[in-house]
Amino acid sequence: MSEVSIDESLQRIIDEIVAPQAATVDAEGAFPRAAIDALGAAGILAVTVPAEYGGGGAGMDVAADVVRRLAQACASTAMVVCMHYSATAMLVAAGHEQAVRAIASGDHLTTLAFSERGSRSHFWAPVSTAAADGDEVVLNAEKSWVTSAHEADSYVWSSTPLAADGPMTLWYVPTDTPGLSIPSTFDGLGLRGNDSCPVTAVDVRIPATDLLGTDGTGLDHALAVVLPWFLLLNASASVGAMQALTAATRDHLAGTQLQHLGQTLAQQLPSRTRLAQMQIQSDRSRTLVEDALAAVAAARPEAVLLVLESKASADQGVAEVSDLAMVACGGAAFRKELAVERRFRDSRAARVMAPTTDALLDFVGRAMCGLPLLGDV
Repeated sequence: MSEVSIDESLQRIIDEIVAPQAATVDAEGAFPRAAIDALGAAGILAVTVPAEYGGGGAGMDVAADVVRRLAQACASTAMVVCMHYSATAMLVAAGHEQAVRAIASGDHLTTLAFSERGSRSHFWAPVSTAAADGDEVVLNAEKSWVTSAHEADSYVWSSTPLAADGPMTLWYVPTDTPGLSIPSTFDGLGLRGNDSCPVTAVDVRIPATDLLGTDGTGLDHALAVVLPWFLLLNASASVGAMQALTAATRDHLAGTQLQHLGQTLAQQLPSRTRLAQMQIQSDRSRTLVEDALAAVAAARPEAVLLVLESKASADQGVAEVSDLAMVACGGAAFRKELAVERRFRDSRAARVMAPTTDALLDFVGRAMCGLPLLGDV
């Protein structure tokens, strides 16, 4: 699929499906199935799959643009796609041909299953187990947050190693595998349609050949492959939300009259100042993400630092922009029709989504000081 056709197909899906259904997805906590099916049929879910597997062969920059534009209309849809692309990157890197070809077909949605009840947002320290049993592996876990939990076709799953040293091993786990259960549904403050739920595994058996990479090297793959995709796409989603909030605020200020003054809100200095702050923060975050994407593509030495900075900056930026939008739009921002309050609620998730903003700030400081990202020092 060419970039032109991706752009046209994506915009059509946003205009015809994603944007019109965004309010309902939020109000009902409904998974955006129609949008995901349309994105799959258009080849957009497979856009990052290498061409030799039947995919679009696009890079992280294209994926980031897709997620950013989806987030302008519906943050839940953007998060589902963010997780799908991040998990796809690991399946491609591990050479799991069956899974990758299924994704290339357009009707297979995948996601990450990293965070656990026992270690919370410390995804790098799984406590779930994997045990060898002949040609099979038996998994037991209490995963705490899995986006698209009910709706995905597969999980990229973390566990403690079978036998090797190291903190983590990764697996490909089809969601119809016996022994998997999802004990609850998601009813959250924001991102209400992303179906982020706990998933429990009790004596789940998978083929030993569904190991991704080698035993014990899962954390290496998570940091080198999955994390850059997740951080930059998550940051792109926040940028899209900032852009949507800024545009909605601008339109509200320009279109709302103070009749006793014969002026619009846009003619009031405090309103314009807040709008300018929103635009500056949005542009600052987008520029950092774009520079990080370019650094990753060129393997520049500062790439890791920029990737870490991108989500940390966007986490804080989207919270600040949504706060400014609520103040600038006043009472109108509290009503559903302006969609500012929906985006305000959605924006709150970024800072607590692992790795959290606090963890990322620590990682940035460690990277600057030449320390390992993870450790007791």
